[in-house]
Amino acid sequence: MSRKRSDSTIRLDYYHHLVKTTILCHQHPVTGLLPATANTNGDAWVRDNVYSVIAVWALSMAYRKRAETDEDRARAYQLERSVVKLMRGLLFCMMRQADKVESFKRMPIKENALHAKYDITNGATCVADHLWGHLQVDATSLYILMLAQMTTSGLQIIFSLDEVSFVQNLVFYIESAYRTPDFGVWERGDKTNQGQPELNASSVGMAKAALEAINEFDLFGSLGGPESVIHVLADERQHCRTIFHSLLPRESSSKEVDSALLTVIGFPAFACNDCDLVEQTREKIENELKGNYGCKRFKRDGYRTVMEDPRRPYYEPSELKNFDNIECEWPVFFCCLLLDGLFHNNKCQVDEYRSLLDKLILQQDDLLVYLPELYYVPRDKVDLEKATPHSQERLPGGKVPHLWGQSLYIVGCLLQEGLIVAGELDPLNRHYYVSPKVELVVQVALVAEDEAMKQELSEYDIPSQTSDELSPIRILLARQLSKAYTSLVVSRRSCAESTRTIEDCWLE
Repeated sequence: MSRKRSDSTIRLDYYHHLVKTTILCHQHPVTGLLPATANTNGDAWVRDNVYSVIAVWALSMAYRKRAETDEDRARAYQLERSVVKLMRGLLFCMMRQADKVESFKRMPIKENALHAKYDITNGATCVADHLWGHLQVDATSLYILMLAQMTTSGLQIIFSLDEVSFVQNLVFYIESAYRTPDFGVWERGDKTNQGQPELNASSVGMAKAALEAINEFDLFGSLGGPESVIHVLADERQHCRTIFHSLLPRESSSKEVDSALLTVIGFPAFACNDCDLVEQTREKIENELKGNYGCKRFKRDGYRTVMEDPRRPYYEPSELKNFDNIECEWPVFFCCLLLDGLFHNNKCQVDEYRSLLDKLILQQDDLLVYLPELYYVPRDKVDLEKATPHSQERLPGGKVPHLWGQSLYIVGCLLQEGLIVAGELDPLNRHYYVSPKVELVVQVALVAEDEAMKQELSEYDIPSQTSDELSPIRILLARQLSKAYTSLVVSRRSCAESTRTIEDCWLE
């Protein structure tokens, strides 16, 4: 006689069917990647793939703790394998461009950047370097951040020391985000839409979160050792923090504010350590970009509006005024605000945005819910909408379902129904992370290079010691530290120099 299933496992079965039908059915069987558009074998964006698989990861954790039958445990395992396959698929795509990572570390220009999207069938590049805004630091940073979170949750994604070396190189790739103008989340660069990169708060913030999450992190989990630990330069991490906080609530020099910041000040990054600044940024987004169908990406955004010429990737700055008050509204940002309320136990915020989302989801013949990419103003309503903003009914457009938005919507539902808890989605506890505001006191100690320098300093009443007098403490030169960090990323399969240890570099 079969045992009656609990209400929670019945709900999990529903979400399993929803995830399988709207997300996993599109996963490529060989590469593990997801397409940008359902039912196609097109391109796989790094950013979209990571966001889309978060729902699969969340559901696997819900099954893992609530499994009642062998079938439930099998589903948990299968979902976990789908997550690992996708994350490793993205890793393989990026590892095929390892030479670009090396070039970018020496010269951080857009031609040396990792590609933002790959061919879903074989993981190869699909657009030439100069034909797309590939330099998107936030996408690589998001991958590193979620790699750390998923590994902490118990998934084994990194298998070898060669892969560890490459991830360490990716860390060095994003460390300079605070001084690297990129094309941002929306891939088109500055607001004038001429394809010019600029410094974006969303990219710097995501890089900051990734660096904090991966610092001193063992990619092999509890089974690792010193060789599988990732290191981050403290100075670079602090630079990202300083620049990120100085940019908020603004996104960039051309964008007053951008809804993409919701993913940085909230889930999954939780990058801002200043509660007041987080609140200020969220309020600015809600006041200036929120509509009835979602949030605009940014002001005067012409993407997918009826006034945009789809034959051109960019348009003239003078055209921007044509998009005033008719910018498309994206439901995915309501999902971000719903998650924000759930993580901070703000019931009013949760109820508000869940109610708004329930009005925006589409139901088809299979009775499943689909979240569209955006809502746009029909051509015959443009003048009326411009005259009276938020007065006209909008139509769903873009991708249906939008896998990124569909994933975050499902995650929000799982959280709201108590099938998972916030700590499971954030095992590194970043949503609790707020740096204490303390007064810094800088102390300086001088170490003389030799006795002659010590004598010269003493003539000016400056006390000092030589390195020999500090034994057993060893003082090394900066160039030796540089050599030590260089050895962190050398793969044994690609360079004979890898047989040298960090200690060997120090002794040179």
